[in-house]
Amino acid sequence: MKLLTLNFLTCAIKSCKSTPASFPLHPRDAELEIVEADLNILFLKNILPRLMWDELRVIGSELGLPELPSTPPTREDLVEPSTTAIAAPTSDGTRDAGEEEEEEIPTQTAKDLHRVLLETCIKEGKLVCGNCGHEYKVLEGVANFLLPGHLV
Repeated sequence: MKLLTLNFLTCAIKSCKSTPASFPLHPRDAELEIVEADLNILFLKNILPRLMWDELRVIGSELGLPELPSTPPTREDLVEPSTTAIAAPTSDGTRDAGEEEEEEIPTQTAKDLHRVLLETCIKEGKLVCGNCGHEYKVLEGVANFLLPGHLV
């Protein structure tokens, strides 16, 4: 389970739906693994406005990850414009020398954010609701959100 996923999960118990303490779910006894993935600048730029930055910082500190900055990076913080221009691909896949587009080089900020959000995964452990204390087990990278009948 990628850490990015925790930015969108809340407790499934009905009584927790209206309580702010049910988000984010807090990882406990988590075994982390790094799963290498290609860096996708466009994805990072598009996901930035959707991140709950303060909650992400809390999750990172609970997992013992390097501290994230207090303010979220901007889209401009993720790339260094290159001085090398490359020809833009045409519809048939070839390059047209008349049109140019700049190649975007990721900054260290982009690499670090990619590492935390998309490569750091919870392999085993629990996700705990801050409101009711219910624990959701994570096994082999998959969280079990099925609730027993008395909690539905």
